[in-house]
Amino acid sequence: MRLIRFTTGGEVHTGALTATGEVVDLTGQGLAADLIEILGSDELRARAAAIVETAPTIAPDSIETVLPVTPGKVLAIGYNYRGHVPPGADPTADDPAFPDVFVKTPNTPVSASTGVVVPAVASEVDYEGEIGLVIARRAHRVPVEEALSHVGGYVILNDVSARDWQRKGSQMTLGKCFDGFLPMSDVVVTRDEIADPQDLLVEVVRDGEVTVSQSTDSMIFPMAFLVHHLSQAMTLEVGDVISTGTPQKLPAAQDAHRHIVAGDEVTVRVTGLGELATRFIADSDRTNTGVNA
Repeated sequence: MRLIRFTTGGEVHTGALTATGEVVDLTGQGLAADLIEILGSDELRARAAAIVETAPTIAPDSIETVLPVTPGKVLAIGYNYRGHVPPGADPTADDPAFPDVFVKTPNTPVSASTGVVVPAVASEVDYEGEIGLVIARRAHRVPVEEALSHVGGYVILNDVSARDWQRKGSQMTLGKCFDGFLPMSDVVVTRDEIADPQDLLVEVVRDGEVTVSQSTDSMIFPMAFLVHHLSQAMTLEVGDVISTGTPQKLPAAQDAHRHIVAGDEVTVRVTGLGELATRFIADSDRTNTGVNA
């Protein structure tokens, strides 16, 4: 199932997408549950699926979507895809022993329709296409084999970064946490829709060129391990999001790479999850974003 949240009549409703992309208003059909509650309940998902089969639909261009989840915390992973290696080389040679974890603060997530401001004080803004795991069942020190049962669904993320600000200190926090630096896809794809999350193609398109193209089978730390590992240190609460890392840019794209400027658009697409298009706008247009304006 593909779930969204949208505004209607001044209220936020939960909806589901049909196979043809139309919207069913689950809230309007009497399902008194938020999106995150549906993700965490087999019963609610079954009820939602039954409603989708018979309920009237709404055209997607007639509604305004909002963030599907509002995470209490976003835990993000640094280097987590093996790089491009020459034939015959050991692809695991540079694998780190443990994931490199950092935090995206609550001011960073924005909906797909919100433009991302290129801060006037940052000169090296970059993009990173990633898959996000939405936690739907509280996870505390869970074993690897049970870890994915705590994931309710998947979103697409763009981990926007200001590389120059990352270098201003020993931590990455400021460079990763400008307002709106985590666009999120409108749609949460429930976990049962994806047979194998370690067999998904992640691609990024910039200016019509594919700059990233790599399968999740090349992740150093699989998604189940990330949930397990993070839950050893802190409790993962319902609604939290794990950003699972980005593949490296393709060699030609890396050679020709330039920093993001206002007017750029970057699209992240993932097999089975859809796509996320991010518009970058000038700092002078900040009041149009709705992010800490």
